[in-house]
Order: sequence, then C-alpha cells, then structure tokens
Amino acid sequence: MPKDIPSYPHLSFQRRWELSEKASFELGQCDAIVTAISNTPILPEYHERLLHISLTKGAQATTAIEGNTLTDEEIERVAAGKSLPPSKEYQEREVRNILEAFNTLLLEAVRDGRSEPVSERLLRRFHAMIGHDLGEHFDAIPGELRRDQRVVGPYRTPHPESIAALVQHLCDWLREEFHFERGQTFAQAVIQAIVTHVYIEWIHPFADGNGRTGRLVEFYILLRAGTPDIASHILSNFYNETRTEYYRQIDKANNSRDLSAFIEYAIQGLRDGLMKTLTLVQQNQFEITWRKLIYDRFAEKSYRKKVVFARQRELALALPMDGALSAEQIALVNPRIAQQYGGLSGRTLARDLEELERLQIIVRDGDRYRSNATTLRGQLARRQRR
Repeated sequence: MPKDIPSYPHLSFQRRWELSEKASFELGQCDAIVTAISNTPILPEYHERLLHISLTKGAQATTAIEGNTLTDEEIERVAAGKSLPPSKEYQEREVRNILEAFNTLLLEAVRDGRSEPVSERLLRRFHAMIGHDLGEHFDAIPGELRRDQRVVGPYRTPHPESIAALVQHLCDWLREEFHFERGQTFAQAVIQAIVTHVYIEWIHPFADGNGRTGRLVEFYILLRAGTPDIASHILSNFYNETRTEYYRQIDKANNSRDLSAFIEYAIQGLRDGLMKTLTLVQQNQFEITWRKLIYDRFAEKSYRKKVVFARQRELALALPMDGALSAEQIALVNPRIAQQYGGLSGRTLARDLEELERLQIIVRDGDRYRSNATTLRGQLARRQRR
C-alpha cells in the first residue's frame, strides 16, 4: 500500500486467497463447460431466446439485490421497450439501464472483439451507465467518485480522500496480478472477475450503485474472457438466489481478510449455472436430431396420398418429447393439430397413430402414447460406466 493512503487491513491488494482442491476442480469444470457450450451449434432463434433470458434474468438479479421489486412480467415489459406505471418508473429505469449496459458491452466485447483492462475511466463509465437518468433515486452523481463518508450496515467505507488513490492502486494491482494485457487463462479471468467485484464493494468508490457497478465489471471480465453470451447472467443470478449467503460471504471475507471462501462460493455458483446452460444447449441439439430422424423416417416411407403423408408427419413433429398423452390429448396438442383433426373421425387419428407407431416414432403404453425419442439415447457415444 502506498504510504500516502491510510491503512485498510482488508484492502491488502495482495493475493490473499488459496484455491481448495474442490474449487480448483470446479474451476476446471467451468473451463470445460464453457468450451462445450461455445463449440455446440444451436439454432439462431433458440440462441436469441436463451440470450434474452440471460440478459433479463441478469438485469433482474443485480437490481433485485439492491431492492428492486419488479416481477418477471414487468421485467419482460421493460425488455420489450414498454413503460410501467409512474409509481414504478424509477425501478423501470434501473432495469433498463442494466439491460442497455449489458447490450452495449456485448456488442463491444463479443461482436466487435474490443476489450480493455480495468481502469478508473472504465469504472466511471460503468457507474454512469447504471445511474443514468435515475435522478433523486440514485444517491450519487453518475460517473463521479464518492466525496463523502459512507456507512453500509456495519461496514464503514474508506475515507473519501482515499478513494481516487485506492481505485488507482486497485487497477495497477489487477494489471500486475492478472496480466490481462499479456494474456490470461480462463481460470485466471474468473478469479480476477470475482476479486474485482469484491474489491469494488469494499472500496465503495461511488456514493451509490457500487454493487451494481461491481457486478457489471464482473460480467465484463467474464465476457471478455470468453464466457458465452447466453451464460453471462449466471453470477448475478446466483448471488440474488443466494442473497443471504452472498452478504455473509462478503462479510466473512472482510473480517478474515481472506477471499478463499468467497471465491469458492462464487466458482460453485458459476459451475452450476454453466451446467444448466449446457443442458439447455444439449436439449436443443437433441430436439434438432429428433426432428431430423422424423424427417428421415418419412423420407423413407412410401405413400399414396400426399395430404395423409403431410398430416402424419406434422403430427409426429408436434408431439412433445417427454410425457405420455391420450389420443384425445394428442388431438388437441396444439391449435393447428386441433384444427386438422377437428373435422376428421377418431378412427383417422387412430390410424395415424398406428402409422407413427409402425415407424417407431411413438410407443404405445396402455391407452396412452409417448415419443420414442429415448431411442436417440442409444445412439450416444458409449463409454465405460463408473
């Protein structure tokens, strides 16, 4: 610590953490899962849906931690560009600011490949993004460092006279410790993202909005390290879902002056969130493969009436991949199927189901039918069971 900065024991700007065997293993898993997600093609419309979910959940989470109470439906309205009642205008603005910040950083880091090290300028810019147009509902000047003393619960923040020097020292230390400009591994970037987030909380460089700024910086560091855009919300969402533990871990790190436990906590949340995202991506691949199998089965099928062929194939494609349905439920599985079979006899539906059963697209179980998509499981690459 430079001599001109008062001593703050928890702000050591030193490597005060050790990765446990568990944390190291899970960090390696994160790297592998990110590679798997990035190397798995998904349909453009499905990617857009997952990205929309990622950004809206991330915006809801990081603002909810600070007390924003907008519901899922209200968040969706904001994301769609619609307005909320005047009584919720400032909460709408909070969420809109985060969504706009997310989209700006996605364009810069993912589409344009532009990124930069953490600096005071970057922190000010991010803070200005989250505080834009919040007026009296934001107890700070957007983009300006704090000029007064603040107490957050039991935590007394560093003196305002020290803020500029502490921020500069943080940025210098991050460049030296994590050497972004010389190249860093994904694992190093994850640790940097988590550590930077906590240090911003501790330094409290702004009068308000430090949590959102810290989590936005964390989002940015993970994004520039190669985290898929559809997984960019994971840590904010995790912190919100485990909010009590989130605050407990920050307090614990502050009191012990050791970030080991917080890093392990965050890595576990990141790993679990990445695994959920990979499962969604794999499910999309499974659905694509199943639809292709249906098309292939019908391509091999001889038919006399094109209208019957088309109707049976559409029925096969409309059936859900999980769950068992009665013939009556199948006839109403979606509006188009209901319209098609509404003017036909029950015997016609029964014949169509018999044909799908013959093609091994569905399986009959008593008086119910289920997709035979499980047959694809047998086509997966085999490995020794452990």
